[in-house]
Amino acid sequence: MRAVAVKELGAGPEVTDVVRPEPVGNEVLVRVEAAGLNPLDWRIADGMLKGTRAYTFPMTMGVDFAGYVEDTGPDARRFRIGDPVYGQVVDPGRGGTYAEYVVVPDDGAIAPSPSSVPHDVSAGVPTAGMTARGIVGAAALREYESVLVVGAAGGVGTFLTQLAAAHGLRVVAATHGNDQRRMGTFGAALTVNSREHPLTERVRDEYPGGVDALVDLASGPEEFAAHARLVRNGGVAVSTRFAADPEALYAAGVEGINFSLDASAELLDALAREIDSGALIVPVEARVPLDEAPDAVARNRSGGARGKTVITL
Repeated sequence: MRAVAVKELGAGPEVTDVVRPEPVGNEVLVRVEAAGLNPLDWRIADGMLKGTRAYTFPMTMGVDFAGYVEDTGPDARRFRIGDPVYGQVVDPGRGGTYAEYVVVPDDGAIAPSPSSVPHDVSAGVPTAGMTARGIVGAAALREYESVLVVGAAGGVGTFLTQLAAAHGLRVVAATHGNDQRRMGTFGAALTVNSREHPLTERVRDEYPGGVDALVDLASGPEEFAAHARLVRNGGVAVSTRFAADPEALYAAGVEGINFSLDASAELLDALAREIDSGALIVPVEARVPLDEAPDAVARNRSGGARGKTVITL
């Protein structure tokens, strides 16, 4: 089958032919219609999971998928052949989603696709959507009134902005471009282009006493610490880059969280309901065919992504 794979850790992705996986045990074989592109994809290909997961080469890239169940293993019970599904798989040894087929444990992060959108939209949801929804719960954002989202223009940021705004929070979206109109459609009350306006000054002007919450999707430790000083005493500061120092933040009266996604079918089911109800817009900004996926990965590496890129098969 055709796939986008790397031949070794850190190698550039190539369109190639690989052996089609076959489902065993409780796995299902999914015929992939579309695969979402995430920074996680190339980080895994660079060796992010080395020491915790077994890599097999050539390694097919990708973790997000949407498609149809093509076949099932002897112990699979949740799905039938032909069911439309979407989800996430993170197993370098079993292959990724930039391919015509992928195998997924049926008790893993796989669920019925949202019924109101096509697969090339559903594929943009799993990792970014689950991360955003997980952050809302882990940081108890429903208890606050304001949140600063750094890196708000990307996939996770646009989902998080929508979810936070839906819970009544006033969202300050920090981006690296002129995204005021776009972020406003997702519910941001204020968008700050940090390339044109110093973020600290703009937030201090708006919230002299500090924002209730910070979710930083982009910064390393030093920059994260500077952003965390914009949070009021009793607030919360979240990093998805493991840049938070919880002890130092605690001493300053702020709860610090280094967020790690625990992907699940339950999160996917909740996201599907929100999409089908019209409460959540999937921010797909670009669709590229499989042959152009290596170039799309290179663009994603360079940073500054807006919304989601989806690879179509």
